[in-house]
Order: sequence, then structure tokens, then C-alpha cells
Amino acid sequence: QVQLVESGGGLVQAGGSLRLSCAASGRTFSSYAMGWFRQVPGKEREFVVAISWGGSNTRYADSVKGRSTISRDFAKNTVYLQMNSLKPEDTAVYFCAARRGQPATTQESYEYWGQGTQVTVSS
Repeated sequence: QVQLVESGGGLVQAGGSLRLSCAASGRTFSSYAMGWFRQVPGKEREFVVAISWGGSNTRYADSVKGRSTISRDFAKNTVYLQMNSLKPEDTAVYFCAARRGQPATTQESYEYWGQGTQVTVSS
């Protein structure tokens, strides 16, 4: 089992930045690819970004490419999502997820999920 806890969400003005954190515990963190997804009420959960277990392979959704950076700290068992130049359309609940294997872009590919953290971007 892998337990994931997100933090770092909040209210920010358009153009601002946030750094989300996902702290992992349980099985060997370094064995898992990690992903971030987001969801707004009434819509499907949407892929944002993913990183391989070693950190060398990343995948970004077009909607956040160039504005976001994913990274992982093995010593802290934590994955970070740095988001810059935030837009109102980035408003959503952001979820962290883990899977064995390569980073993937579909939510069905992930085995473990956190509870989510709310990000609200005001215009």
C-alpha cells in the first residue's frame, strides 16, 4: 500500500504561483511513477503531469506545459508540482497518484490516490 497526502493548495490571484506537495508513505516510494490530476465539479478528472520513478521522464498536459514543473525528492518521499502564471481555468481539486511502471496520462492507470487539495485562482 502507498498512502498519499497532498498539501499546498489555496487561493491565489491570476498570474500567481503555487507549489503543491504530495507526501508518500508505505511501500518504496522510488519504485512508483507519480502523477497529478485535477478535477472540477461535473467534469472528468484531467491529467496534469507525471514523472517516472527515477525522475528523468516527465509528461505534461498541453494546458500546463511551460507553466508547471514536477519534481520529486526521494529523501522526503515527496513529489512537488510548481505552478506559475496561474489562470482562473486552473481552478480545480488537484490529486496526486502513484503507479508502478512508466508515467501515464490516464487515471485508470494509477493504483493509489490522495484525497486532493483545492486550488482556486481568482481573476
